[in-house]
Amino acid sequence: MSDADPSRLDLLSQWAAQRHGLSRQMVDLRLAAGDASFRRYYRLHLPDGTTRMLMDAPPEQENSRPFVSIARRWAAAGLAVPTLHEVDLSQGFLELDDLGDIPLQACLGSEADAVTLSWHERAIALIHELQNRAGPDELPSFDADLLGRELDLFPEWCLGEWLGMEKPPGWAALREKLVASALSQPVVTVHRDYDAMNLMVQGDALHLIDFQDAVAGPISYDLISLLRGRYCHFDATCFAAWVEGFRQRAAADGRLLSRVDAETFLAQAQAMAAQRSLKVLGIFCRLTLRDAKSGYLARLPHFLTHLEDSLAGLEGHEAFKGWLAETFRPALMARLESTP
Repeated sequence: MSDADPSRLDLLSQWAAQRHGLSRQMVDLRLAAGDASFRRYYRLHLPDGTTRMLMDAPPEQENSRPFVSIARRWAAAGLAVPTLHEVDLSQGFLELDDLGDIPLQACLGSEADAVTLSWHERAIALIHELQNRAGPDELPSFDADLLGRELDLFPEWCLGEWLGMEKPPGWAALREKLVASALSQPVVTVHRDYDAMNLMVQGDALHLIDFQDAVAGPISYDLISLLRGRYCHFDATCFAAWVEGFRQRAAADGRLLSRVDAETFLAQAQAMAAQRSLKVLGIFCRLTLRDAKSGYLARLPHFLTHLEDSLAGLEGHEAFKGWLAETFRPALMARLESTP
């Protein structure tokens, strides 16, 4: 469903007209965004000049209940999330605050740019707010099964379906270590897709969106999603400095035991980054092959570099590291070159 569904759009227009006491002809809806899911977002222009954002999430394909529940809880906790003005779960329609058209990604330049670094500081500060204010008790658990299923996307979709390759040497040992490392961390509220496209900029403030997949999980996960995401590549020194600053603040707030030293937490962060990079390599291939989404294959080399950086910060797993450099990277690049 890469394009807007005319029948859904007509239903949404009727719903908005009834909500605001307008005739159907007075409803001004403009497509604002779509994403990797089946959700679509439309900007509603009201006669008084104000705007709202309408979410169209077909209930047979998208379950909006987690989004609604989390939005209400996080708003009550004082977090910067869009206000829910109307919810119709039976039709899959929601009316939200309009947070504008500027995601954090649009504000980022090069990795060493002062503006980019400043925005990352603000985004990390918001992770601290999220973890301090929103308890994880009512969220699904980011347990060993879920961590493992995420990792298994790599051999299933990236290796098997896209490259026609078998699981590499050392895969089972690496998988076990990455899951164990994640489970050894304190459990906090995790957005789970803390990406620069899911942080909306209004003035100097950031607002959280697309949090429907939030879980109770490892303390470093959202930090890693930000620092080793789609848009920037920080060198090892800068990455370690971000991670250490986060560790110190988390320890001061009581979310992390003070006896977890800098070396230990950095290793946990590297393992978490490796887990997420492997997951993303698999997901991007699945989005391309199964869901016919475009543009994701071009991002694979970026996340491969993230994976290599993460593994370089972990001891052991030499067989897998060697396979990654000598077999996987050449195969990936050759496949990309031959793909129209």
